[in-house]
Amino acid sequence: MAARRALKAVLVDLNGTLHVEDSAVPGAQEALKRQVCPLFFFLGLLWEVVSVLFAQRSGLRSAPVTVRFVTNTTKESKRDLLERLTGLGFDIAEHEIFTSLTAARNLLEQQQVRPLLLVDDKALPDFTGIGTDNPNAVVVGLAPEHFHYEMMNRAFRLILDGAPLIAIHKARYFKKKDGLCLGPGPFVTGLEYATDTKATVVGKPEKTFFLEALRGTDCAPEEAVMIGDDCRDDVGGAQQAGMRGILVRTGKYRPADEDKINPAPYLTCENFPEAVEHILKQML
Repeated sequence: MAARRALKAVLVDLNGTLHVEDSAVPGAQEALKRQVCPLFFFLGLLWEVVSVLFAQRSGLRSAPVTVRFVTNTTKESKRDLLERLTGLGFDIAEHEIFTSLTAARNLLEQQQVRPLLLVDDKALPDFTGIGTDNPNAVVVGLAPEHFHYEMMNRAFRLILDGAPLIAIHKARYFKKKDGLCLGPGPFVTGLEYATDTKATVVGKPEKTFFLEALRGTDCAPEEAVMIGDDCRDDVGGAQQAGMRGILVRTGKYRPADEDKINPAPYLTCENFPEAVEHILKQML
């Protein structure tokens, strides 16, 4: 087996990995922060020495890697998501976030279509400037208020008339504070079944999503690792794209999830801080 290339990038899922709604995963903010004392760099010590001595006290941003945050969320715009994360104490910049909404918008612009947008109203700002009059495409995200018979039947008829079906993602379920909830996947699958059509999926676990997330990082998939709570969409998708995947037992994780994908996750950790500790100690 060929030796793994040096780690250059870490992709991190958001909901379920760093936070669940408005509650941060315990210790996640500290695990992300840049905490190594700059005096060591002033003295010229090598990073390898620092990582060994201070791995347990260092945050992921102390490592010589690019960090990107990748999410399938369609419940809110990127700006609202960033406000939520910074309000929870996370040190994250807007340009570091790559969402499935961004991927969907890119596809709409490439295909020059007018979508019927089945997304949460809070996500609509990410589609500003996209024409939606007289729609000739159907885009489905997580939109509980739109998943009723009249709207689904409108989408059904558009697809029968030739409109492409675009799924922002097909997650089976996601985690809220009060438990697991249906994701958009079952609704997309229902439209596929009724219209005998296959949806174009733009979010995780699609290989193109992960490659787009790495764009501009000067990093190949073999030089990246993905951390997430979804064994299929986060870890399985990343590994199919050539990355390593670390599954965390928070968020939507359920016992034995790691047995649902092949190959199995590179590693399974209790939470994001434990995953960061492994990266700092074992992967640099």
